[in-house]
Amino acid sequence: MSERVVVTLDGQVHDADAPLLCADDLAAVRGDGIFETILVRGGVPCGVESHLARLTASAAALDLPTPDLDDWRLVVAHAVDEWGSLTQDEGVLRLVLSRGRESGGDPTGFATVGPLHERIAKARADGVAAITLARGYSVDFAADAPWQLLGAKTLSYATNMAALRHAARNGADDVIYTSSEGRVLEGPRSTVVLARGKTLVTPPAEHGILAGTTVDALFRVAEDKGFTCERADVYPADLIAADGVWLVSSITLAARVVTLNGVSLGTPEIAEDVRSMVDLAIETADGEAVDS
Repeated sequence: MSERVVVTLDGQVHDADAPLLCADDLAAVRGDGIFETILVRGGVPCGVESHLARLTASAAALDLPTPDLDDWRLVVAHAVDEWGSLTQDEGVLRLVLSRGRESGGDPTGFATVGPLHERIAKARADGVAAITLARGYSVDFAADAPWQLLGAKTLSYATNMAALRHAARNGADDVIYTSSEGRVLEGPRSTVVLARGKTLVTPPAEHGILAGTTVDALFRVAEDKGFTCERADVYPADLIAADGVWLVSSITLAARVVTLNGVSLGTPEIAEDVRSMVDLAIETADGEAVDS
């Protein structure tokens, strides 16, 4: 049996190596659903409440039924317990909610837990080489076309995966999207954060990017430690001129950008401070420290 866990919303544990979805589930045939990914560390899921809040917001954007958060909390606890019975290693907990079968019926909901991809340890330790890619729309696009679901965490990730494959073909590890005006947006699976001295800056969610749970938690910790935190316009030139740039996410945590479009960004003096603040942020996102 593989080192993976699958628990459906009714609390049933499924064989992780057996099929789960029906062939006409809209998650598979149209990507019509939402998801969240949560780090499991020290046997504890990190930042569950922040992720459940965003799951609820994504469901509203897609006109899905409002998730019963108590049901999801039970599923999370069950899945994490099952994972703990297999290993004490860090894990990736994924919550998935689709519209259900094309032929009708209730939405499909389940949680999985699996091991971290090998790229994550490398990105944490060594940083990433990134390139900028045009996303092809204005920062006003989300407000003008809310049906595009730019601020929702949907299952429709084909474009993001294509961008990452394009980066790999060009010798890079990751991508930073830019708008049609040339402003920095986000990564395919991360939030962009730059440092200018003791000021941390991230692009505003109003530009049509996903509201990052990890950067929210980071900013709370950083402000307590005397940093100034801003949500403001960022341009690629700002990234090159910054003291440091990171791609922040709930699983990889803080991946420092070591090169951008082939330009070396150097190692900032606060690199270890940012790493430790993100660790603390992810472990205390729900108000309690994780034992590790």
